[in-house]
Amino acid sequence: MCGVCGVVNANNHNVDPHVIAGMMKWLAHRGPDDEGMWHRRNVGLGFRRLSILDLSGGHQPMTGEDSTVVSVVNGEIYNYRELRSMLQKKGHHFRSESDAEVVPHLYEEGGIDEVVRKIRGMFAMAIWDAQHESLYLIRDHFGIKPLYYRFEEGVLAFSSEIKSLLSALPQVPSVNKQAIWDYFTFQYVPDPLTMFEGVYELPAAHYLRLHGKQVSLQRYWQLEFHPDPALGLERAVHIIRDALTDSVNRHKNSDVRWGAYLSSGIDSTLVVALLRESHEVDTFSIGFSGRHREINELGLARATAKALGTRHHEVEVDREEYQEKLPEIIVAQENPIADPSAPALYFLAREAKKFVTVILSGEGSDELFGGYPIYQEPLALEPFRRLPRALRESLWWTASKLPPGTKGRGYIQRGMTPLNRRFIGNARMFSEEDKKEFLASEVYHAVQSSFRVTDPYYALPYELDDSAVMQTVDCHTWLPGDILMKADKMSMAHSLELRVPFLDVELFEKAARSLPQHLRVNRSITKVALRRAAEGIVPEEVVNRPKLGFPIPIVDWIAGDMQPFIRDVFSTVQPEFLDAGYFQHLLDTPQYVFNRDRKIWTGLVFLLWYQRFIGSNAVFDARRPISLS
Repeated sequence: MCGVCGVVNANNHNVDPHVIAGMMKWLAHRGPDDEGMWHRRNVGLGFRRLSILDLSGGHQPMTGEDSTVVSVVNGEIYNYRELRSMLQKKGHHFRSESDAEVVPHLYEEGGIDEVVRKIRGMFAMAIWDAQHESLYLIRDHFGIKPLYYRFEEGVLAFSSEIKSLLSALPQVPSVNKQAIWDYFTFQYVPDPLTMFEGVYELPAAHYLRLHGKQVSLQRYWQLEFHPDPALGLERAVHIIRDALTDSVNRHKNSDVRWGAYLSSGIDSTLVVALLRESHEVDTFSIGFSGRHREINELGLARATAKALGTRHHEVEVDREEYQEKLPEIIVAQENPIADPSAPALYFLAREAKKFVTVILSGEGSDELFGGYPIYQEPLALEPFRRLPRALRESLWWTASKLPPGTKGRGYIQRGMTPLNRRFIGNARMFSEEDKKEFLASEVYHAVQSSFRVTDPYYALPYELDDSAVMQTVDCHTWLPGDILMKADKMSMAHSLELRVPFLDVELFEKAARSLPQHLRVNRSITKVALRRAAEGIVPEEVVNRPKLGFPIPIVDWIAGDMQPFIRDVFSTVQPEFLDAGYFQHLLDTPQYVFNRDRKIWTGLVFLLWYQRFIGSNAVFDARRPISLS
């Protein structure tokens, strides 16, 4: 795992190598072992390395047969051995054993199409083609690795981290109004926006091309579910086992020590069980100390580790440390992510790094195989579809008159609401109208509805069952914006490479995309086919265990010991475009108010982000600008 950065000045003005060096310094935690720079007049590429493969070689940037194609690659290419063999047969010569070296040779062989068509892995990379004076930025199929860019007045700057990119700008950009609006809907900023005006995140499965003074964006792969009603359970189980075993075997390729996260659920347990078939495995779990031990997964994870025979490590975090480290964690996030489990991953990665350099985890399984209980909702709401329209309207009117919290009120309202307006992903914090209560008119008069983010996935040119539509929405929004972003930022904060075997393009194409609804979810269970595939591999008690997620005791903390800290933030951090008093008032409302604590947390995370990046205590000092020219 590494960090990449660079600047191309299409105006043919020289790029100062000190600019690239400054960007690289902000990437040191992503790559503490080595660094490299390639500079030619108006182009500069920078690289920081966390050594995983070919420890003595593998120095980047890398070139092909000559110096006309130069690349920097962050990530892992899991099929590099096959690609290397194919390229050698075509006459290409390699100088190292690094997986990243296949990239410039692939580009030489067939251009950008050859790169994106052949590579299997997680990556954020840049390729400079000197012959055609073109730069390509490429992000992996699922968005596992981040890549940010800014293009202004003919100058393109890019980096694996926003802070690194900001160091190449004359000043910190203003806050993006649309990003604020979307954040308070989703609890994260959906790509391609970031919270910084003019700074963009390259979407998953896309590449950007800079040629001359023109920038273009191209999607190279489309994540699409196409359920096959003829696919039977036994055949599906066989396909899943083969594809997942192949993916896990590829993901454990490393010249350094590796381990795996282990929770109480089936996803991480299945990964660990497949690893354990051929290797000793270090596993890592997290919980919370004190009176919150009863909500921990530690006991269940410990029992699973014992059954699988792993070298198990546990870490417990208390409220004081969680609160103390929260501002630092938000700085590591760069874009605010109001997911309370993100800090838990920070502490878990810190512990794992004491023992290993690579960690495998179970992210992506829920989105691909139907693991969230919300995907069962279309089945539960099916009776509403058969009601006459007049009766549905009457039920809606009756439910709207019931007091909030009344049993059945939410069920009726959701049953009466079209899917494209009731589901925008796994987290929905504030409605379009709610946000107007605390965001200034200068914000909400300048933005578009947050539904614009998810509406394209409800307008697909082919039919899907409702659960598959929900999975599609999550795969394009929640997965890269929340799940993978927090996984990357929290692990890389400790120079730990995190790999996700479920998010393998071959596994998706072969084992996930064709599952019919009844092999994904039914009324009683999620991940139907995956659970069957796990039988005989993982301990029996794990196979049908409900999903717990990361149980974080923020409800108790907000009502108790953390409240003085939260009130202090709400009273002292007051952006001119946001009414922090709204969140003060939320603290004084009853706890049964729907989503009260998550809404408070969303406000807290944003204000801490604003304080650290924009306010007087900003971690990036805009008073010392670095010129691009």
